[in-house]
Order: sequence, then structure tokens, then C-alpha cells
Amino acid sequence: MRTRTVSSLFLLLSLLSPLAARATETFEIDTGHSHIGFGVRHMAVSTVRGSFPEFSGSAQVDLENLKNSSVEVTIAAASVDTSHEGRDKDLRDEAFFDVENHPEITFRSTAVERRGEKLVVVGDLTIKGVTKSVRMPVEIAGPIEDPWGNTRLGVSGTLTIDRTDFGLNYNRLLEAGGLVVGKDVTIEIDIELMRGAG
Repeated sequence: MRTRTVSSLFLLLSLLSPLAARATETFEIDTGHSHIGFGVRHMAVSTVRGSFPEFSGSAQVDLENLKNSSVEVTIAAASVDTSHEGRDKDLRDEAFFDVENHPEITFRSTAVERRGEKLVVVGDLTIKGVTKSVRMPVEIAGPIEDPWGNTRLGVSGTLTIDRTDFGLNYNRLLEAGGLVVGKDVTIEIDIELMRGAG
């Protein structure tokens, strides 16, 4: 009797596994319609904004239950752009991103949680070789079908991190007190995901 029960259980799992495999579908980031940016206080009086134009990634998306979804993003650290050549050179140097030794910034989700009407993406953010778990509330737009038969999904969110947690330790002080570059960095994402029609 026990053998029959175990056999039935394995049969059930084998029948369900193809359904589980089809539950999520691969969406690629449409980088031409996506943005990853950041903002940080400068001299305690203004906010400098920048972006990382070079990045790639994909998501496994369960459109029926987004909590079963996951995402991975890889950013080229050297692509940092604040519209100021000298400042961008400083950001690529050792005191900040140290792109020669740490060319990539990565994010890999570990869970998706629902908080009221919003979702929270939990994951491992790695900057300059340091990995920390972070939580980003996100808003979802779509899915919609574009004129070419592709399915598109929008994801936008904002996250604030302490840059010193990731070894970005530039700490020059102002004479009046405070840091030249603030510790808190706000990361903003606006990602368009696409699943091809074919």
C-alpha cells in the first residue's frame, strides 16, 4: 500500500512539473526603452543625478501570479554618466566604483512580496564586490501587446542605499560640517520587459 502511495505521488509530481515549468516565461529588458538612474546630495545643497546607460537583464515572469517571478540585471559600472566628464572619471576610480577591478554592478532577486496594492522585489545587490540584500517597492504597468505581437510589461521603483555599505567610502568633509557627497543614494529604475511574439 505504501509503495502504491509513493508511486502515485511521483506520478502526480511528474504530471504537475511541466505545468510549473510553463508558469513563468522569459522576458528580456528592452534597454532602448528602459532607464537606471541615481541621485545623491552634493555639498548638502543640491542633488546630482546620473545614470548607467549600459545594462542588460531578463526576468522570469508569471503573469498569473507575479510573486512567482524573478529578475536579474547586470550594469556596466564604467558607463556611469552624470553629464560631467571629470566627475564621471572620479566615479570610475578606486574611491567609488573602482571599475577596473569591479566592472559590473548586479542585482538578482530572491523573492517578490505583495504589500497592499504594490509589490516589493527583494534581492541581492552587488556593488564593488559587496553584496547586500535590498528591498525595492515597485509598480507594475501592463501587460500589453504591442503592434508586432510582443507582450510588454513595465516595472518602476525607487530604492535608497547607504553608499558606504558597499565600500564607496569617499568622505571629504565640508568646512561647515557634512559630507561633500552624501551617503544616501537614491536608485531609480524604469524598466520595460518584452516577451517576443515567436
